[in-house]
Amino acid sequence: MIYVFDSSALISLFNNFYPSRFPSLWEKFDQLVNGGNIISVREVYNEIKGRGDRLSEWAKGEKNFFPQPSPEELAFLTEIFNVPHFQSLIRQKERLQGKPVADPLVIAKAKALNGCVITQEANRPNAARIPNVCIHFSLNCLNLEGFMEEENWTF
Repeated sequence: MIYVFDSSALISLFNNFYPSRFPSLWEKFDQLVNGGNIISVREVYNEIKGRGDRLSEWAKGEKNFFPQPSPEELAFLTEIFNVPHFQSLIRQKERLQGKPVADPLVIAKAKALNGCVITQEANRPNAARIPNVCIHFSLNCLNLEGFMEEENWTF
């Protein structure tokens, strides 16, 4: 299975699971990253690169983890935004300030790879959030705990 991580899942992972306290988690995470089973998208890198924390430092050395979108992914963005409600995935504030917005690209990457989105966003009725879009397009979507359960990780 390919897991496509949203910035919220990476932030939660790096902020809450310290390497000195959870060394086996990080060994397993690194194995999946090195094997290409955990990836993200370039726009997630753009969202996290200026944080000045352990995550942003790690990301600087993991350029292959954050690839540019493929033509197939870009084509799927059109399908997402053809649903008027999902156009609000890019909020006005981000548009006006030119801030990176990774959510639709994370979803498109998972669709292109027949993968699973990993996000800490919650499914909320009638919302334009990652889980709602995934449900609409019948894509797999888990939170960080669900990902760990899927991989049968215990610590």
